[in-house]
Amino acid sequence: MQRPRLGWRFYASSLFIAVMLVAVAGRGAGRWLIREDPLSRADAIVVLSGSMPYRAEEGGRLFQLGEAPEIWLTRPESPTAALQKLGIQYVGEEEYSHQVLLRMGIPASSVQVLQDEVVNTEQEVIEIAKEMQRTKKSSVIIVSSPQHTRRIRALWGRLAAKDLHAIVRAAYEDPYNPDHWWRNTHDVFSVIREMLGLVNVWTGLPVRPNTT
Repeated sequence: MQRPRLGWRFYASSLFIAVMLVAVAGRGAGRWLIREDPLSRADAIVVLSGSMPYRAEEGGRLFQLGEAPEIWLTRPESPTAALQKLGIQYVGEEEYSHQVLLRMGIPASSVQVLQDEVVNTEQEVIEIAKEMQRTKKSSVIIVSSPQHTRRIRALWGRLAAKDLHAIVRAAYEDPYNPDHWWRNTHDVFSVIREMLGLVNVWTGLPVRPNTT
């Protein structure tokens, strides 16, 4: 059944709720978004796309600590095919993250790129859960930016099967300042985006990924 189209009132109300959350949380909004789990050993470490090279570096560090025997990289949507038609070589983000891991001494045999392209965190969570079920894994450590961790946890709770366990961890080399997030546009946009993303999760994910 086709989903109903969302009108401007929904988007306006979602933005209003997100702004109100930021206003209520105030300066603490930046730190509230950080929602890590206690670290424990898992079947695999998953490095989400974005924020290079910090997420890959943290994934490599956890591997070196012996927290998991393999690392998975998600494959973000890229213009590779369109550029190849123009005769332009393009290397996807996952390849750069792969190179970071190899430079850290991670064996190539311990790193794999998940098969399907993803356009947002919702699809990343679905892809991770699907790979876990395919390979009979029961637990993963998911690495992302600090401000992204609460939304990952919320998405996992909504989308993943109850028997699949995720440990969400932050890459603290990521240049995000949770205590003074309002001082630069990058962190301000990050906080607002995460708040909007959380509103979308809490309301049942009515805003869908753009897959066109």
